[in-house]
Amino acid sequence: MTKTKAMSISRRQILKVGSAVALASAARMAFPSGAFAAGAGPEVTGIKLGYIALTDAAPLIIAKEKGLFEKHGLPDVEILKQASWGSTRDNLVLGGAANGIDGAHILTPMPYLISTGKVTQNKVPVPMSIIGRLNLDSQGISVAKEYASTGVQLDASRLKDAFAAKKAAGGEIKVAMTFPGGTHDLWIRYWLAAGGIDPNKDVSTIVVPPPQMVANMKVGNMDAFCVGEPWNEQLVNQGIGFTACTTSELWKGHPEKALGLRSDWIEKNPNATRALLMAVMEAQIWADSLDNKEEMSTILGKRQWFNVPPKDVAGRLKGTINYGNGRVVENSGLEMKFWKDHASYPFKSHDAWFITENIRWGNLEADTDIKALVDKVNREEIWRDAAKQLGVAASDIPASTSRGKEIFFDGKVFDPENPKAYLDSLTIRAGA
Repeated sequence: MTKTKAMSISRRQILKVGSAVALASAARMAFPSGAFAAGAGPEVTGIKLGYIALTDAAPLIIAKEKGLFEKHGLPDVEILKQASWGSTRDNLVLGGAANGIDGAHILTPMPYLISTGKVTQNKVPVPMSIIGRLNLDSQGISVAKEYASTGVQLDASRLKDAFAAKKAAGGEIKVAMTFPGGTHDLWIRYWLAAGGIDPNKDVSTIVVPPPQMVANMKVGNMDAFCVGEPWNEQLVNQGIGFTACTTSELWKGHPEKALGLRSDWIEKNPNATRALLMAVMEAQIWADSLDNKEEMSTILGKRQWFNVPPKDVAGRLKGTINYGNGRVVENSGLEMKFWKDHASYPFKSHDAWFITENIRWGNLEADTDIKALVDKVNREEIWRDAAKQLGVAASDIPASTSRGKEIFFDGKVFDPENPKAYLDSLTIRAGA
């Protein structure tokens, strides 16, 4: 293909759609082999990446299914299902050379907890890096059917009397999340605490892998849980419980999963790291198109990926939320974002919030140098380099590493320039 023809395709596509998606699409049409990425080719032909059966793993799965890794010179990328976030951690510690993995679809705080040795065996730090975000929004906080009469939604305080009555009768209130200090742990703790329920004193928090949430609630092992999709949707479809709220209602536009890699792998394979990220970015652009939601639901539902009916994936992927308690909201605007609203870019200010919340709950020391830790783990410069190589529009590349102040549903404000003020505004926290 000649340069003139390539440029004419780009111009025609951009004028037709006028977006970053069009620009990337035009680049793919002009250079279908991925040759538009300048510089030397990847040092290796593949990498072992872990994933959990959650909708926000879609960028990795789509990149594999659509041949995008191969297009960018990485035909041997393996996307390997992990049993739990604990297994993800253990396999990252092992590394690909020792039959583990070198990267993963991962809870955003985990690379920080692994890098500091807080969650590794013998507390040995294993340097990790975040090179991109995989999505924004669309996790859920679900409650057992027995609490339907409380009318609990965004206000968790409606559960206080019911929880107290169960405890008074000798019962235990079990609230499940997926990994201590991970996003789901932090979402459900925030929700409970905002409603005056102390997650350290008033309930017992337990760890349950995402694909096991629904089965455990079905047999009465828990009162509430927080997890990503499609498991909240499946819970509703099976009539076992209901969604009190989505995490997007706690903090609209919140960051969720990240693409995390072992830092030593990045240093050995900088070109392959960029190629990997470019493939994932293309998958994110594809995944964000409404035209592709049905196909994506079918792909994710396949036996080798999630092994669930596509309908368990599709609804909330499109922004239609059946809460399971008589509420159904269509076009909610709370659907999972993979590309728009800078979903793919790993804002350092967001990572600062996750670290601050882990300090809140005692998982990290109070004197943790938040900025230094973020600067060590968050490699947003790799994302910027990959985006430019891919031909992403300048408007889709954030000018700053901070998204600024964030406001939560209860009125709390997180200023990344002053995390202490945020912490001081919270009445329920570890040690308080």
